Amino acid sequence: MADLSVSIGGLRLANPLIAASGCFGYGVEYADAVDLSTLGGVAVKGLFLAPREGHAPPRIVETPSGMLNAIGLQGIGVHRFIDEKLPDLRRRGAVVLVNICGTTLDEYVELARILSDAEGVHALELNISCPNIKEGGITFGCSLPGTHAVVSAVRKATRLPVIPKLTPNVTDVASFARAAEEAGADAISLVNTFLAMAIDVETRRPKLTNIVGGLSGPAIRPIAVRMVYECRQAVTIPIIGMGGIACADDVLEFMIAGASAVQVGTANFVDPFIWDKLLHGLRAYMQRHALERISDLTGTVDTARKQTAWISS
Repeated sequence: MADLSVSIGGLRLANPLIAASGCFGYGVEYADAVDLSTLGGVAVKGLFLAPREGHAPPRIVETPSGMLNAIGLQGIGVHRFIDEKLPDLRRRGAVVLVNICGTTLDEYVELARILSDAEGVHALELNISCPNIKEGGITFGCSLPGTHAVVSAVRKATRLPVIPKLTPNVTDVASFARAAEEAGADAISLVNTFLAMAIDVETRRPKLTNIVGGLSGPAIRPIAVRMVYECRQAVTIPIIGMGGIACADDVLEFMIAGASAVQVGTANFVDPFIWDKLLHGLRAYMQRHALERISDLTGTVDTARKQTAWISS
């Protein structure tokens, strides 16, 4: 029987499919559409210490092969999450990765401490890469010393696996992966959305109230795959890849490039029932290629093949 299980920083997942933060609510909202216990994990919507309203609408815009969002990390805050959402996630057998956000290093540390004492939290994903807010996380995520500092501080504050989520809006993402690994990260996740903009040509106004937002969806996938590949060459810790995954082949591409697991985000809005289809596609691939363990696929891209030289006559 095909073994779909994977290991991420000491955390064993039943399969490599994780619902991406920001695209799956707090998990319980989708419980009628998918059995949460059948997913590898659920990365819940980003949490600050206190509730946050986010940006004013419009804050979502469809684009060719993708979506722009500038939600602004609206959320209920960590205490309401623990009281109102986490008990239901526990009952449903979900593996919970909590995405945490802060405006200061101390905020990240306090969130880590609070969640370490909460039953049913399996890992912390550090949001240091949201392009839609000016303060906090992105400041850490675009600075090598800042990335090292926040990962190191959170690592000291929790026994849970620490997984910084890296921004693609830097020149050399692999250097940030190395900084995270050196600071004690158990794994890394990448990529978050690309900073982008859309304009209504009739009014000549930005389509988003925030002017700019984060681009996700199939349009970014080839860039995200390249960044996962680059990071796999730079670090030894597991990588959770994401960016435009819409079918099983997309999952496989990320894993072959170097990801141990993936997160699925925007595609979930299009098809909330995508999870069974992805699992079926992975099993079919494993059978077709006589693979016993999906984990054996990670980082197996063949870049040594000789390229055919074409000479014009």
